[in-house]
Amino acid sequence: MNFLASIGRITLQFCEEVGRLAIFLWNSVFHTFTPPYFGRQIFDQIIRIGYNSLFVVGLTAFFTGAALALQIYVGGTRFNAESIVAQIVALGICRELGPVLTGLIVAGRISAAIAAEIGTMRVTEQVDALTTLSTNPFKYLVAPRIIAAVVTLPILVAIADTIGIFGGYIVGTRSLGFNSAAYLKSTVDFLEMNDVLSGLAKAAVFGLVIALMGCFQGYYSRGGAQGVGRATTNAVVSASILILAVNYIMTSLIFS
Repeated sequence: MNFLASIGRITLQFCEEVGRLAIFLWNSVFHTFTPPYFGRQIFDQIIRIGYNSLFVVGLTAFFTGAALALQIYVGGTRFNAESIVAQIVALGICRELGPVLTGLIVAGRISAAIAAEIGTMRVTEQVDALTTLSTNPFKYLVAPRIIAAVVTLPILVAIADTIGIFGGYIVGTRSLGFNSAAYLKSTVDFLEMNDVLSGLAKAAVFGLVIALMGCFQGYYSRGGAQGVGRATTNAVVSASILILAVNYIMTSLIFS
């Protein structure tokens, strides 16, 4: 009976958490699409989420494209298909690796920062002070971060796609002996607009997931500094898992 009770307890806790997240998502989306808007807050979050993530996203995309070109070339030599390097690098970067890696990197940076910031405001009662001053916390804290993340993630992914393909181009032309013009022509001829747009659509959803999980974990953090630490860890883990799950769902829907 104790074993069954523990299973029931875990199930009830899971359902409670899912319900709380659903209510939080509804409130966040509602306040995101209704005025007033705090323009300064949105601009600050765009700088934090987008501009400050450019370097690490670009560096990751470049080396991912370079390593992908090497791996495809080595695998292609087994079947005399070395010429597919340019096409597969472009396809893999734009459809999967660009959006997913960018989402995971930004989740590690931004979800943790959002959860720590809002969690600190929660445990120091600054969120309650906003309510006392007739300022809706969802409007002032959550909505600007969601708007900034949804706007900046597709831009970051577009930059990551370009840099990743460039990394494959550098390795392909400098190390693997491909002709520059032929490599670029193969990339342009093979890549379709749907491949690029699908990655950008994923990026917008990933941005929502990243901001939502950071705000959710921070908003409901309890227990002082220890609770803020737990919220930070939970934000990164939950955002990363949801990004991978949402990526699979969107891939199956778009390319089925």
